[in-house]
Amino acid sequence: MPAPEPRITRPDAAAWSPPLPEAPGFDHLVVETPGLQTHVAAVGDGEPVVLLHGFPQHWWQWRTTAAVIAAHGYRAICPDLRGAGWTVADDPRVRRETRLRDLLALFDALDIDRAHLVSHDMGVLTAFHLTYDHPERVRTAVQLAVPPAFMKFSPKVAPGFRHLPGFIWHRPGASLRGTFSEAYVARPMSEATVEAHLAPMRRPDIDAAVRPLLRGLVLPEAMRMARGVYRRRRLTVPTLVVFGRQDRPWTEDVLEHLCRHPERYADRVEFSDVDDAAHFVTDDTPAPVADLTLDWFQRAA
Repeated sequence: MPAPEPRITRPDAAAWSPPLPEAPGFDHLVVETPGLQTHVAAVGDGEPVVLLHGFPQHWWQWRTTAAVIAAHGYRAICPDLRGAGWTVADDPRVRRETRLRDLLALFDALDIDRAHLVSHDMGVLTAFHLTYDHPERVRTAVQLAVPPAFMKFSPKVAPGFRHLPGFIWHRPGASLRGTFSEAYVARPMSEATVEAHLAPMRRPDIDAAVRPLLRGLVLPEAMRMARGVYRRRRLTVPTLVVFGRQDRPWTEDVLEHLCRHPERYADRVEFSDVDDAAHFVTDDTPAPVADLTLDWFQRAA
């Protein structure tokens, strides 16, 4: 029996619960594919750019960066990935490539043959899967606050994973506000900004997705990277890796040590740093991130 055709709707503003945070100019869609109703926020017209959010964020992470990209003649498409934002999944289970299958279905539903890909934090893991397994769907890639998949592991980077145990053992209703503490941002976030990022956690299904995401996606992917799986593959998509200079322990020296001889593992990879930014680089410095991204599209495409 053939799969049902995807359905795209534009619900009224009152239909979203909790209410969507404000971001002028964005169009909000629901894309229905088998087992999933994906909320997509989009802005602009032109060549598609798909932006994959981090954790515990959602489409609103890109509110400024995507608007700048769209102003330069692109269609910026910001989906809420499974287990986040206003997307609704029939099945709460998450496996390592579940979000990849979701993303491919979304590309097909939106008639996206190839797109530029921008990702941050947990969204980078799904970007890895797409760029390595389906490079024909990606023009260029920009990944934020996560090293290349071919990095070597070192004790020096252990502090970069200090936040994971709390997520792996997340209890329903437990606060995630500490995620946005001074350890991860270069400038304090306002209470309103933190609340906007965490608003979907008031939905029981999104709160309950924290542990499956960490256990089904993040841990298996981290183990593959630690075993050097990606060092035995080749990255053909031109990729820019961006870190905030205050994102510890991912200093320029550490990254140079972990990612020596990138030409052995990738056709084209470049590294860049953003001043006055830490892990949540799109909140600290959204416009410089957009500028680096646009420059990479021009140089690498």
